[in-house]
Amino acid sequence: MNRVRPRTGSAGGERSRPVDPRLLRHARAARVFLLASGVIGVLQTAVVIGFAWLLTDAITGVIAGRDVTGSLLALVAVAALRGILIALSDAVGSRAAARTGSELRAELIATIGRLGPGWLAQRNRAALAVTAGHGLDALDAYFGRYIPQLILTVITTPVVLAVMWWQDWPSGLIASVTLPLIPLFLVLIGLATRAVQRRQWETLQRLAVRFADTVQGLATLRLFGRERRAAEQIGATADRYRRETMKVLRFSFLSGFSMELLSSLAVALVAVAVGFRLLSGELTLEVGLFVLLLAPEAFLPIRQVGVQFHAAAEGVAATEDILEVLDEGVAEQGGRSDDGSGAAVPTPSSSARARGRRARSPRPRSAGAPR
Repeated sequence: MNRVRPRTGSAGGERSRPVDPRLLRHARAARVFLLASGVIGVLQTAVVIGFAWLLTDAITGVIAGRDVTGSLLALVAVAALRGILIALSDAVGSRAAARTGSELRAELIATIGRLGPGWLAQRNRAALAVTAGHGLDALDAYFGRYIPQLILTVITTPVVLAVMWWQDWPSGLIASVTLPLIPLFLVLIGLATRAVQRRQWETLQRLAVRFADTVQGLATLRLFGRERRAAEQIGATADRYRRETMKVLRFSFLSGFSMELLSSLAVALVAVAVGFRLLSGELTLEVGLFVLLLAPEAFLPIRQVGVQFHAAAEGVAATEDILEVLDEGVAEQGGRSDDGSGAAVPTPSSSARARGRRARSPRPRSAGAPR
């Protein structure tokens, strides 16, 4: 039975990063998207702080009997601007996913052409087709939801925490102490779910390989009366893929519940501290309300990173597989350049990668071969 084994190697350090640097080298659309997302993230941060301040001013103005017409109009405008920025972020993410997928597919085809039919004969072509097709289609969640929240975590969370410290340092201290608990639990859950998601992706590749082999050798299977057994094996692999998908969903729900629980407890601690200090007169209503409105916004991006990580995992896994092929093509081209001729000169690193790839992707069997 074909097996797609987990990858190991020197690139493991790069794969643990939220954004693989190799993706930025091979896909220009990814670099443009990161820049655009950074600009949108800065604007969203300013809008979040402005919305909290205007809402605080409107509420305290009503309590004090002031005219709040200007604050309400500005509040509506800021709310509309926030909606526009969210829609713009989604649109930019969808376009970046489509363009990055197209660029990676084109470069993958060019790399396979450079590596030649001998290299392709040693690879699992059905798994490559699944990776370049269904796998890259899953980049929508990665670019549309995961990366924007990751950028907001880098930009919005520190700025909001700084504003909380500036307005009310005890509330900022509580948020700063409780905030690291969320990424800690996120890492622990991510370590458990990464293996489950990898098994799901490998099962999908095995399902595609088995189906392609069955279709290719269908005439031989029917000649020997083995088509029913082949259909049962495909059904068993499909059922295994269903079970792996359900495991991923269970871990996703567990991760989402953990993020929501931790962030809710952190915001509740800030609210309790602000309430007691309001009762004792140590804090004004305007500052207390402003800090309470900002507290959930400090935890929201990092909480969404944990939630969207699972939705983007399939696209990330497919991208890693394609980047390995592209790196192999770059190493092959570098060997030819060093030799100064058309013949490839194997290097220790490229030979090790080739041996690892052959171990991970078995040679294709002939049609109708026994399973």
